[in-house]
Amino acid sequence: MRGINCTIPHKLNVIQYLDELSESASLIGAVNTIVNNDGRLFGENTDGKGFMESLRANGVDPKGKKIVILGAGGAARAISVELSLAGAGSITIVNRPEDEVLAKSLMELLKKIAKKSDFVTWDHTYSVPADTEILVNATPIGLYPNVDDIPNIDLGTILPSMFVQDVIPNPAVTPFLRAAAARGARWNTGTGMLINQAAINIELWTGKKPNKDVMLRALEEALS
Repeated sequence: MRGINCTIPHKLNVIQYLDELSESASLIGAVNTIVNNDGRLFGENTDGKGFMESLRANGVDPKGKKIVILGAGGAARAISVELSLAGAGSITIVNRPEDEVLAKSLMELLKKIAKKSDFVTWDHTYSVPADTEILVNATPIGLYPNVDDIPNIDLGTILPSMFVQDVIPNPAVTPFLRAAAARGARWNTGTGMLINQAAINIELWTGKKPNKDVMLRALEEALS
């Protein structure tokens, strides 16, 4: 077997059986894909890398950018690590007080690897700072079947100058993204992130680049 995908609850526990981790996987503390290199097991985390590919496909370079991320869970952690490695100017994590342990762990990591990091306790309707350049929903708010849910932010503070990204693949266009579009912001769905991370995994296993258009059609059919 050349490789496998790995998901919750095994992303952390499997690390003890691996011979090597990528820089990202080591920083994130979790893997989502394993590659068998002639019996030597290599762990990688491509969740954040899929996010980065999706950004760049939309002409967005995070280097030097002011970024706000809603959430502090696994997706937020993976994305924050990749943004930090890509030279993001500042990363602000906005997270609920109930998830204090997750938030504390993420902020301790960002203090080491990010140029600048801040934390906002999300116990109110959050107003997005006007100088934000990239806004990311890394929470499951709006994920099927709760398709009418929307993050508790002041939608009026989303500006046309911002790029808004959701990580949710189903539904592809969430109420959060529809609100961003209504405000004139550029936006992108979580579908691209999912396709890109899967494509990276396939290339790691086979050495060949898969056809992302075929993958997208298959995903859309599966979610329809």
